[in-house]
Amino acid sequence: MNSKVLKTLEYEKIIDQLVNCAGSLLGKELCKHLVPSSDIEEIRTMQHETSLALARIYQKGSLSFSGVYDIRGSLKRLEVGSILSTQELLHISKMLDVCSRAKSYDRKDNDEAESDTLDVMFQALQPLAPLAGEIRRCILSEDEISDDASPTLKSIRRSIGQMNDKVHAQLTSMVNGSARTYLQDAVITMRNGRYCLPVKAEYRSQVQGMIHDQSSTGSTLFIEPMAVLKLNNELHELELKEEKEIEVILSTLSSRAAAELEPLETNLELLTRLDFIFARAQLSRSYNGSEPIFNQKGIINIKKGRHPLLDKKKAVPIDIRLGKEFELLIITGPNTGGKTVSLKTVGLFTLMGQSGLHIPAFDQSELAVFDDVFADIGDEQSIEQSLSTFSSHMTNIVNILAKATPRSLVLFDELCAGTDPTEGAALAIAILSNLHRQGIRTMATTHYSELKVFALTTPGVENGCCEFNVETLSPTYHLLIGIPGKSNAFAISSKLGLDDYIIEEAKGNLSQQDEDFESLLADLENSRVTIAKEQDEINHYKQEIEQLKSRLEQKQESLDASRERILREANEQAHKILRDAKEYADTTIKNFNKFGKASIDSRAMEQERNRLREKMSGVEKKLAIKPAKAKAAKQLQPKDLHIGDSVKVLSLNLKGTISTLPNAKGDLFVQMGIMRSQVNIRDLELIPDVETANPRTTRTGTGKIKISKSASVSTEINLLGKTVDEALAELDKYLDDAYISHMPSVRVVHGKGTGALRKAVHNYLRKQKHVESYRLGEFGEGDAGVTIVTFKK
Repeated sequence: MNSKVLKTLEYEKIIDQLVNCAGSLLGKELCKHLVPSSDIEEIRTMQHETSLALARIYQKGSLSFSGVYDIRGSLKRLEVGSILSTQELLHISKMLDVCSRAKSYDRKDNDEAESDTLDVMFQALQPLAPLAGEIRRCILSEDEISDDASPTLKSIRRSIGQMNDKVHAQLTSMVNGSARTYLQDAVITMRNGRYCLPVKAEYRSQVQGMIHDQSSTGSTLFIEPMAVLKLNNELHELELKEEKEIEVILSTLSSRAAAELEPLETNLELLTRLDFIFARAQLSRSYNGSEPIFNQKGIINIKKGRHPLLDKKKAVPIDIRLGKEFELLIITGPNTGGKTVSLKTVGLFTLMGQSGLHIPAFDQSELAVFDDVFADIGDEQSIEQSLSTFSSHMTNIVNILAKATPRSLVLFDELCAGTDPTEGAALAIAILSNLHRQGIRTMATTHYSELKVFALTTPGVENGCCEFNVETLSPTYHLLIGIPGKSNAFAISSKLGLDDYIIEEAKGNLSQQDEDFESLLADLENSRVTIAKEQDEINHYKQEIEQLKSRLEQKQESLDASRERILREANEQAHKILRDAKEYADTTIKNFNKFGKASIDSRAMEQERNRLREKMSGVEKKLAIKPAKAKAAKQLQPKDLHIGDSVKVLSLNLKGTISTLPNAKGDLFVQMGIMRSQVNIRDLELIPDVETANPRTTRTGTGKIKISKSASVSTEINLLGKTVDEALAELDKYLDDAYISHMPSVRVVHGKGTGALRKAVHNYLRKQKHVESYRLGEFGEGDAGVTIVTFKK
């Protein structure tokens, strides 16, 4: 990639931003030397690394690499056996701390999560915790070794402290004693590492000792008294021992670091690489970038791209495509309309993408891999070379034409401007035609109308324009592809106050062809605006339809879910009700059977009936849909009822006979088989008597028979211990009474024995016309010792 285009497209400013995102000096160096690549696999790898790092930043936050120092020199010294300084060892320790922090940063909560490229790099890091901990224990700072670094050093420093105390005590006694009059100041000073007293020059002979220094005026001599000379010597010897012990400690630490030389080199390389990758991710985050899709077909499709050096709150996103339907794009329009920014955006995105950097555009934007990018943008006038603007631009264009290939991207800003418009337009068309014939992807901006016509009439060439609002005299910066732009010189001049007659005269100077062409452009612009508005309305309606569709789908899903839930709950409730009903029915039958075996307890039977009615009422209240009650043909009145009348109890769906007349509240007793229950007149339906249809329903005197029989007949007869004749006589009378009492079935107890009584009973039953069927009892009913008899209805 030629270096000139990097400066022209301001790629260096992007690199400066990238450098600021790196945390280490070595990472910053990698960022500083980042240049575009033309190897598509390398580009895709770098882009993928940037995306992986960006995903981690969004998920876990940033990772700092500020503790990674350039320790390559220290590692070289360790390789040859040198002893490192405290600063060098601390730098190694801090790098290992960053290494440990990075390992913790990339630790996954789910061990089954799939590993990626960065995981491999993080996993290869070796924090070397024992080495880092030992360095931190021994070295407190670059200028201080810990007393606990070794027992010897601790002992020496204890002795130094004691010796210092002795020297200070001796000198303090002299300062506060007879020597006070000889001193310039009552202080203890240090010269050349020795404790001294500031003695006045005229009293030199009064203080015995060694002179180490004197003041600039010569009036003060700094003398080490003989009394502390020996103590100072001992103190100096201890300090030398301390220095030697520190050297031993540093040597030991250096040896331990040298033993880990290979892991240290690997850690430095990996951390530097990770810092470089995360710097690219941080830069992408700063301008909300995305990973572009790369191809080798020369196709560019940028979706809502923003120039990264413009304020992202003010920059207008643009859509640019090139290389698929057309290879050459000519952008026209007024000055300051955004044409140059569009060119720079395409060029800078290409450079950034091929450097492994994300671009500030929507996802799924496409970029092509180019071997080189050429740009002729800006004022190229060169005073030193005595070249005009046109000459300077043409020199650059000649160089571009000589080097451009089908795998190049060429950008021209105001192609062939600065010279005669007619010749400039012809020359521009020739240059663009030459590039187009070679299949070189090219973008150019121009004011020449001839180039607009060239784009309209040449296959593979497309017009584009930067939209301009004439009413407000301001550009919208929207790039429109497929429509040539107008210069709007007349409209702008009129808005700025130029007299109308001058503008009309100017229009008269235009040829009819130029005027027709400008009118055509105006019509195209008006049509575009109308289509754009209609398209916006269509998109708005589409969004509303999608929202309605989504809401309907959600509502339908909710209804389906509710329906399934209600049906499921209803089935479960129905199953529960059936189970409870069966259990309660079994219990009720057992109770009534119990009543039938012994003498009838009317009160107990009534209580049992009330419990049954309350149970049914409770079940009905729980139902969402109440059971429909059969309506009587007409509302019964007390005068319509007589004792012995046949009625139907609607709530129980049972037939019975009236035992008492209604009271003031309409309550009366009804005999239903062996049950006698109090009901209300509103719950009754009168059953007409049909004498011919049922011999059991006779009007005269029958009611009394029904009442007496219903009140005394049991649901079973016990024939045990009786002879066949006695048993058959009682059975005959019992069956008549039971049939008259409307019992659906009865239970005949004859026992098992020899089977003679059972056989006689069955022979008798076989001949009775009012007996529908009979059978032996099942398990729980008495087995073969009982016969169940069912009457005809």
